[in-house]
Amino acid sequence: MNQSISAAWSLSGTQRQASAPPERLSNYDLILRCQAGSHPDGAAFNELLRRYQGHVDKILYHLAPDWQDRADLAQEVWIRVYRNIKRLQEPVKFKGWLGRIATNLFYDELRKRKRVSPPISLDAPRRVEDGEIDWDIVSDYPSPEETLTTSEFQESLLRAISDLPEAFRTTIVLREIEGMAYEEIAEITGVSLGTVKSRIARARLKLQSVLQHYLD
Repeated sequence: MNQSISAAWSLSGTQRQASAPPERLSNYDLILRCQAGSHPDGAAFNELLRRYQGHVDKILYHLAPDWQDRADLAQEVWIRVYRNIKRLQEPVKFKGWLGRIATNLFYDELRKRKRVSPPISLDAPRRVEDGEIDWDIVSDYPSPEETLTTSEFQESLLRAISDLPEAFRTTIVLREIEGMAYEEIAEITGVSLGTVKSRIARARLKLQSVLQHYLD
């Protein structure tokens, strides 16, 4: 990787920013440094990788919990980031952009493997008013006497998500963990907006039923 900083960077940034070690730069400045030269600055890019590797790993874990080659997928995510980071128009949106790269890679790999899911009863036709189904779950923390520890609940939640059928697990992860809009999920998954909303609602209902003893 070329670790030189272009003249454009020197003119647009301060000398202090240009000479500062990557670990002392903000995420925004790291991205600008990666975009400055003909190739991303190696030290700055490695620092971005260090800061966001956990985010990529979490996305891939939730999308493909049963895949043994997630580390290879994560590596490919960063290869794509390295090749395309200069195209990122708004550095402040790097995290969302990174999440979409990871998600798109997952779908590319899924299509290659030609995985065929068995019939899913959750996806049976169901009437949904305006494409929305409300999911009313108590949001207040139960008293310590009535629940298990938070860590146990989180572990149970992760297991419940991983047990969801592929289509539902993907949509709930993109919505609840990645925070993507319904329209973005529809575009990525290639299904209608109504189907996305319906799958998310049914996935939530399934999770609620599995975890109800924590919520009571």
